[in-house]
Amino acid sequence: MTTINNNKTKKSGLGRGLSALLHNAETDITLSSEYKSNGNSVIQFVEINQIEANPFQPRTDFEQKALEELAESIRVHGLIQPITVRKMGYDKFQIISGERRTRASILAGLERIPAYIRIANDQEMLEMALIENIQRENLNPIEVSLSYKRLLEECNLKQEELGERVGKDRSTVSNYLRLLRLPEPIIVALRTSKISMGHAKAIMGVDDIDDQLALYKRIELDGLSVRGTEEIVKQAKQAKTGPTGEAPKPVPMGLKLDDAMKLNIDKLSKRFGIATQLKAKGNKGELIIPFKNYEDLERILSSLADNE
Repeated sequence: MTTINNNKTKKSGLGRGLSALLHNAETDITLSSEYKSNGNSVIQFVEINQIEANPFQPRTDFEQKALEELAESIRVHGLIQPITVRKMGYDKFQIISGERRTRASILAGLERIPAYIRIANDQEMLEMALIENIQRENLNPIEVSLSYKRLLEECNLKQEELGERVGKDRSTVSNYLRLLRLPEPIIVALRTSKISMGHAKAIMGVDDIDDQLALYKRIELDGLSVRGTEEIVKQAKQAKTGPTGEAPKPVPMGLKLDDAMKLNIDKLSKRFGIATQLKAKGNKGELIIPFKNYEDLERILSSLADNE
């Protein structure tokens, strides 16, 4: 089976006008009867074995079942939407966008496919590839985040410029970039769609990494909705600050109390005549029985000793 050539080839003939490129013996774009002109691009059929993968490809996951479904469609209808490539040299092309379509065409048994042939330097190619991928609906949030990061770092864009390029406001871009600061297990869960972007945004509302991981475990084990996750974070913040005139009510991120445990804590509170608190982080924590003075402490200890 034909495979996409992954060898990186030094660019040749770039930075010149299209007409100069078309007549350059080193690049050898021939104006056959099969081509169509499209502004600064040329469409013509290209041999798949002359095409190499995009080294700037931001997408790393290609689902095999989806590829096979696309391949079956291509067998029946052909490749309707041309891929976009740049000319690298004599009979050598590099994908700018359309690697998924190229892979599916290989599965379908095609030997040549239609392609837009463009002129682009490395930075332009990276930017086009990243933006083209970002605009697809089936990218996971981490793929989008990594693409934004590459556009900022490798294309020297500012967040405002990036937002304009991808049609998003700055706060949306910022939220995606913040995802990359989350602990690795949460990033993996986002990449594999175990949790949603909404879950991740709620988790980002928690500062402590251990609390973030504990909250993720609760989402995973209890099947928490985004709304339920947001409510836990809200309660945790309220407990930390404590409403005026009320004692803080610690909310466990990781430890989930069942009805029997809650009942026993209530019994302890009634027994000692004072609110017993449970503070938890992950699956660890402490049971707090406050006392007002030395005599109060003696009373509580005596009550505990009576049960030995």
